[in-house]
Amino acid sequence: MTTLTVSAKFSPFPFAAVATAAYTQKAEIVYDEAVTRPVLDLNGSTITVEADIVHALSKAGGLSEDSSKTATFFALAKTLLTTTAVPEIITALDSLDDHLAFRTFLIGHDLTASDWILWGTLKGNIRIIGLLKNNKHAHLNRWFSYLESLESTQAALASLTAAKASKARSTKVAAGFALGLEGAKMGEVVTRFPPEPSGYLHIGHAKAAMLNQYFAKMYKGKLIIRFDDTNPSKETTEFEDTILEDLALLDVKGDVVTHTSDYFDTLYGLAIQIIKSGKAYTDDTEQAQMRKERMEGIASAHRNDSIEENLKHFAEMTAASPEGLRWCLRAKLSVDDNNKALRDPVIYRCNTLPHHRTGDKWKVYPTYDFACPIVDSIEGVTHALRTNEYRDRNPQYRWMTEALGIRNVQIWDFSRLNFIYTLLSKRKLHHFVNTGLVRGWDDPRFPTVRGIRRRGLTVEALRQFMLLQGPSQAIVSLEWDSIWAMNKKVIDPVAPRHWAIVQAKSVPVTIKGGPNTPEVKSVPKHKKNPDVGEKKTVYSSNILVDQEDAQSFEDQEEVTLMDWGNAIVRSKTTNASGQVTSIEMDLHLDGDFKKTKKKITWLAQPTPENPLIPVTLLDYDYLITKKKLEENDDVNDFITPVTEFREAALADANVRDLKKGDYMQFERKGYFVFDGAGADGSLEFIRIPDGKAAGLASKATPVAVAEEEPTKMYKVESVYGSNVTPEADTKMYKVNSIYSS
Repeated sequence: MTTLTVSAKFSPFPFAAVATAAYTQKAEIVYDEAVTRPVLDLNGSTITVEADIVHALSKAGGLSEDSSKTATFFALAKTLLTTTAVPEIITALDSLDDHLAFRTFLIGHDLTASDWILWGTLKGNIRIIGLLKNNKHAHLNRWFSYLESLESTQAALASLTAAKASKARSTKVAAGFALGLEGAKMGEVVTRFPPEPSGYLHIGHAKAAMLNQYFAKMYKGKLIIRFDDTNPSKETTEFEDTILEDLALLDVKGDVVTHTSDYFDTLYGLAIQIIKSGKAYTDDTEQAQMRKERMEGIASAHRNDSIEENLKHFAEMTAASPEGLRWCLRAKLSVDDNNKALRDPVIYRCNTLPHHRTGDKWKVYPTYDFACPIVDSIEGVTHALRTNEYRDRNPQYRWMTEALGIRNVQIWDFSRLNFIYTLLSKRKLHHFVNTGLVRGWDDPRFPTVRGIRRRGLTVEALRQFMLLQGPSQAIVSLEWDSIWAMNKKVIDPVAPRHWAIVQAKSVPVTIKGGPNTPEVKSVPKHKKNPDVGEKKTVYSSNILVDQEDAQSFEDQEEVTLMDWGNAIVRSKTTNASGQVTSIEMDLHLDGDFKKTKKKITWLAQPTPENPLIPVTLLDYDYLITKKKLEENDDVNDFITPVTEFREAALADANVRDLKKGDYMQFERKGYFVFDGAGADGSLEFIRIPDGKAAGLASKATPVAVAEEEPTKMYKVESVYGSNVTPEADTKMYKVNSIYSS
């Protein structure tokens, strides 16, 4: 076996070697803190120089090369590895930027070893990364960002993060998606994501969808989106559209969309075949009794009925006759296997409701356990990814393919995603919608794809988080801090900065030395990223500050007014309750902002020419007060009484340029996502958690009490107006896409 062994403690870390191994899939990556240099064991030989490792892996992976040009770029990488003089580094970066002005890659039209060795060298040099952040090398930044955005690179970086967190002395890529799938061949891998069209996707589904897409892309294969539409009692065409919209919100797009119902004729024929082979029988045992017999390992009274009797009963089932409706079809696996999933599972049952695609053609439908392995085999799926809650059913899956003599499929399982204070049960989520505790399936408090995206979670952060989890089999309830911290790293570099003052607590300030009439100047929306653009800031002798800031000012204290300069507090007026009602300051632009303790946000008092914009800042609590509900817990006993917190504020006029779904930061207040105009006309902004413990603690505990009486969520008006209509058969709600194109 070819292995690349590295240590997470290496400095600089061999990013080029690890990224090349992940991209070419030609070496298993092992983290071992005992090694002192990277080691590639390839075909009996050992290679320890990173440049040689990249060469060897690129050759093994079939990456094309031009030896003369490659030598030039490898020499440049070696120079950058040892050069510390900034002017020399900048010259090299300028040269690379010019070279990439009309090129996608360094050499030719595909990635080569040269791309990987230089990308790894730049990635491992903090000084170079700092220079690239100045955005003076647009072409080089574009190339660098592209290589870093590749699924294989993200997996490699996630593996490093996981290895650093691991206490084990030797760890095989804890987030080992870079290791790939067993038996996978480039260009031949086919994965599938098979949701039931009976509801909205949640964050657990997101993991499955993203992993299936990840492997399909990694191996240049195919992703099938297959609707498992075998239960007409729950499924509708509307939910298929909803799920496709949810997948679009995740940037997941299949190469083909299919339905299990496309194969109903084939499945029915195979059901007849399995009966004739003596490996299935019909059963009219009542449901409760059947469950009891399965639990106790007791054979059904019909287990040994003749093939003729079973075919007769199955024909009655097909016709949905009064007699047939009493029966189901069971696979004859085992009566008393220790794995209860193998105790003669039901594989066909009657349902007289019309199917949303096939209408009244069928009255019998296959179960998921029967249909899934068959359709996987028929559609050419090579690897079936499933959560490990299905692990007991894996032998059942294999039994079906073997009993029917069809192609087997490789199963690859992973742990289900569970979060504290979070419900993923469709039934429990229905309860919150139907009782009005939330506004709909895209409510920001919901773990649905629509809910978490509306709350401000980016696809990039979600993907990184999934890769970081890797093929872990541990079933644990995860904290939300990691995923929101990752999200902050994604949005912080590009989120425009704005200011807001809480309306009810605003304090007027008179600035002596300020402009006689308001002045408008352009300032960067993001001080560290000029590409975000500029905004208009109004400067005036009359401004507003937050009450909390006003309370903190000491007499004669010098403070910094952000984006303006220093000012000295000369007087402060308070009322009987201790609230500050007005302040006077002297502008002191010669003051040193480095010496002030307080840097505050402010807004010029509104005028007809320079108005402030009414906004509502929304924050949310968890829907339940218990970290994890046990099986016998009644959800009604753990509902958080108040879960929405609204605060009226005034914001700078630049927020009018934002579009629904845009991320931004109200400086010193947090990150927000613009959610559109509210019923009162104010612009609504939903606070995005940043991963800090205080922001993620349950607000239902006595420690965190809202300063104002918040709005209770038991009776709420629909955010969708009169368009929301409960569907009689599903009690679900049709909602429009939360982000219009």
